[in-house]
Amino acid sequence: MSWSILGVPLFLCAIFLYLSVKVLNEYERGVIFRLGRISDAKGPGLIILIPWIDQMVRVDLRTVTLNVPPQDVISRDNVTIKVNAVVYFRVVEPSRAVIEVENYLMATSELAQTTLRSVLGQVELDELLASRESINHRLQTILDTQTEPWGVKVTHVEVKQIDLPAEMQRAMAKQAEAERERRAKIISAEGELQASQKLAEAAMVMDKSPISLQLRYLQTIREISSENSTNTIIPLPIELLKAFLPKS
Repeated sequence: MSWSILGVPLFLCAIFLYLSVKVLNEYERGVIFRLGRISDAKGPGLIILIPWIDQMVRVDLRTVTLNVPPQDVISRDNVTIKVNAVVYFRVVEPSRAVIEVENYLMATSELAQTTLRSVLGQVELDELLASRESINHRLQTILDTQTEPWGVKVTHVEVKQIDLPAEMQRAMAKQAEAERERRAKIISAEGELQASQKLAEAAMVMDKSPISLQLRYLQTIREISSENSTNTIIPLPIELLKAFLPKS
């Protein structure tokens, strides 16, 4: 009989301890509400609550990786693209993250989607492809400003993938091919210009020293004779034929 009487207080004590003693990890904080009014954010470690008087909401302070689903965006130059992104954020003020917004995870996700469509709709496609770093910084600044009242800090935003329409991909491929051909023609023209300059310099040297022309003539004959050919054409300088030409 005595054990049964003693067991009731022990059972009630165990329930009291279960309801009043909480343990928070290093990356967690507990926002305490006492009779509906916010008390303070406590933790980490051992937390003592008053059962039925205090209520605690756990808040994770670790960085959250939020994948923004693909969004249909019309750029400023009227090109329809599909863009997705990733947002990194964390809670820096647990009390505000609980009382200022109903669900800060969902609110940040919805805000990231609308901001992504709004910002990318103000830029042209070429700017989006060439200046992605500045666009990422602009997105991060806007999101961080709008989530600050919630106690949320957006640390980084990265545009992950940009899907272009098939016709736009073909047009960009043609543009890139035309650019490569233009550069090849410029390089070829620059080579021809340099070669003509060198030939002009060589002609000036040969004009000042006729013997150099004879040496070049002999070298050309040697190169022709070294090739595997049954016929050999030997050009004769006009100076050698002057003696046989009639004098006018």
